[in-house]
Amino acid sequence: MAEAILEKVADIATKKPEVTAFFDPVTATVSYVVKDPDSNHCAVIDPVLDYDPASGHTDTRSADRVIKHVQDNDLTVDWIIETHAHADHLSAAPYVKGRVGGRIGIGKYIDTVQKTFGRIFNDEKALQGKADEFDHLFGDGEEYEIGGLKAVAMHTPGHTPACMTHIIGDAAFVGDTLFMPDVGTARADFPGGDARTLYRSIQRILALPEDTRIFVCHDYPPKGREPAWETTVGEEKRKNIHVREGISEDEFVKMRTERDATLSLPRLIIPSIQVNIHAGKLPQPEDNGISYLKVPLNAF
Repeated sequence: MAEAILEKVADIATKKPEVTAFFDPVTATVSYVVKDPDSNHCAVIDPVLDYDPASGHTDTRSADRVIKHVQDNDLTVDWIIETHAHADHLSAAPYVKGRVGGRIGIGKYIDTVQKTFGRIFNDEKALQGKADEFDHLFGDGEEYEIGGLKAVAMHTPGHTPACMTHIIGDAAFVGDTLFMPDVGTARADFPGGDARTLYRSIQRILALPEDTRIFVCHDYPPKGREPAWETTVGEEKRKNIHVREGISEDEFVKMRTERDATLSLPRLIIPSIQVNIHAGKLPQPEDNGISYLKVPLNAF
């Protein structure tokens, strides 16, 4: 499959999509609008629904920035793509779809993620693993289009079982799999994660042409550097502090395992996961008109 994807990439990499980034400093998340250079068609990737955990209040200011860009530029949204079920922010995919259209897509192995967290949250719908809240489930090597812009989805698990890298023209949107070279790589200690699998997924990304533009989903910049989100395969191969050339799989697994053991859980993991495994849909209101999220005690 890896060789087949590389052949597809060679065919699609001749086009350079127009990429507009929207950085949310609260969650350090980068959302994107990816436009076909030859039409007004676009995709929205990883939109953020703002959430205040102290009050339980949601807000759409981050998503509204994306929507305003789409509307101001008279764009047609073909896809709203989730690179994975995020643990650090709530998805605004349903809100974006309601305002500007588009099909919500995620990797097909979201069913595994649903079943894993369905047990933790005692979520009967998630335990069924149907993933039918999403409009489309991408398979490994699946080709699709944004207007006339060709794209291919590549399964890159390890951070979660459902992580996908989306290669759109000469650009790869890697989700949480890779970060900027001076930040490194994603953690692999969430339920369903695996450091060895993550290393092998990263090697699939690093096998892409060296001039492939890489766009990350988060940036946690070292002191003195402003947030950034674009690099290249070549830069990652030469400079990534966790997985550059010369670092073996065993060395990576040892580093990742030891490092993950020191990390706190993301601040928004509990609300994020139980919403995002359902395509960003908030729980149905109860008979008093209020929606509720669960807090599992001593489960993480």
